[in-house]
Amino acid sequence: VQLVESGGGSVQPGGSLTLSCSASVFTLDHYAIAWFRQAPGKEREGVSCSRFYDGTTEYADSVKGRFTISRDNGKNTVSLNMNNLKPEDTAVYYCAAEFASAGYATCSVHGMDYWGKGTLVTVSP
Repeated sequence: VQLVESGGGSVQPGGSLTLSCSASVFTLDHYAIAWFRQAPGKEREGVSCSRFYDGTTEYADSVKGRFTISRDNGKNTVSLNMNNLKPEDTAVYYCAAEFASAGYATCSVHGMDYWGKGTLVTVSP
């Protein structure tokens, strides 16, 4: 599975960006797709996750109410719509996929099976 992110860039605080992740797989029905981010000097952290097989989604507390994850099943694409961006959202954002072995995906950084190369999001005045 290959994952390709797009949509990163620079934006002022309060602005919006939409990231997209395109997956080269026949179907995502048995996967979870997640977004992680890593700021300079910090560990990679989970931002949001969408489990295709049961429709559930998760968000980090720091982005709840501001970020929305959505999917286009027909195109095997997952988007992350980011609103009211803050300087602390500045990071490289990674798309990742986890196969739901035994019917469950953890959505954890250590559970991911495939990773994209990342896209940089910079939020500054």
